[in-house]
Amino acid sequence: MTKSSFAPLFAAASSAVRAAPEAAVVTVRAQSQQKAGLRSDVQVRTFDIPVDEPPTLGGLDSAPSPVEYALAALATCQEITYRLHADALGIPLDGVAVTVEGDIDLRGFFGVDPSVRPGFTSIRGIVRLDSPAPVAELERLRDHVNAHCPVLDLISAPTPVTFELVTPAGVEAP
Repeated sequence: MTKSSFAPLFAAASSAVRAAPEAAVVTVRAQSQQKAGLRSDVQVRTFDIPVDEPPTLGGLDSAPSPVEYALAALATCQEITYRLHADALGIPLDGVAVTVEGDIDLRGFFGVDPSVRPGFTSIRGIVRLDSPAPVAELERLRDHVNAHCPVLDLISAPTPVTFELVTPAGVEAP
């Protein structure tokens, strides 16, 4: 890993949002359209992201599934948060790698059992740190990261979600 420090960037960004909390709220956008079968194309900023399902769920396996992307988002957000916060806290970190896996009971997705939720029933992760820091410092870093990782927060805490339904012209919404 490159021996660069993100501490100055972290300090400047922290100071900026502390000084102007109204500017701290940003809107992130993803726009998706289903193209063929279960294949969707998602646009995020200037990036095109393919999404599909495996054949066992009716897809063509041409890209990761939405739940796989959710796990990828969690793993990479943990890595980014470790990197930034280690530098900000002055804890040496030469590398970080995260493996995440989750269990889904498909009875919830297919509506077979209304008592089964359609999302993950559990998520487990392994964080591998390459650091000369004492274990107590790495545990402090872990606790700090888990308290500040946006995707971990999104997955582990309730977030209000609303969807507006736009119907075809001439069709009235209920």
